[in-house]
Amino acid sequence: MTPLAIGSDHAGFAYKELLKPWLTEQGYDVKDFGTYSAESADYPDFAHPLAAAVAGGEFAQGILICGSANGVCITANKHQGVRAAIAWLPELAALARQHNNANVICLPARYVSEDAARQIAHTFLTTAFEGGRHQTRVGKIDAC
Repeated sequence: MTPLAIGSDHAGFAYKELLKPWLTEQGYDVKDFGTYSAESADYPDFAHPLAAAVAGGEFAQGILICGSANGVCITANKHQGVRAAIAWLPELAALARQHNNANVICLPARYVSEDAARQIAHTFLTTAFEGGRHQTRVGKIDAC
């Protein structure tokens, strides 16, 4: 099974719980970085450990979920080597992988349906980085 990191705050908790068994069925060994309930929680408490695990090579990819996806995305991108992207459509997830080699996808739970969340995650996890001219740009991102 392919290891995969997932985490959320309280606003993304229900979607995280929805995605975990589905991801397991898809062949992923899912590590849950929390939160573990729908009670109010601070997204950096979950986004930082997940991003550190991706940056450290423990996981090739991760999924973060919060209400708008902005907070978890900003937090994850503080880690060198993490390229987190917000996607509310599968097409955006595909472009994040193809052009930016994104390794963390951030889902806005308050703005996508459950079905869309699954589609976005699937697209993110199954789309390859195109490399080529995009590799030069990703290299410039990582050089900062």
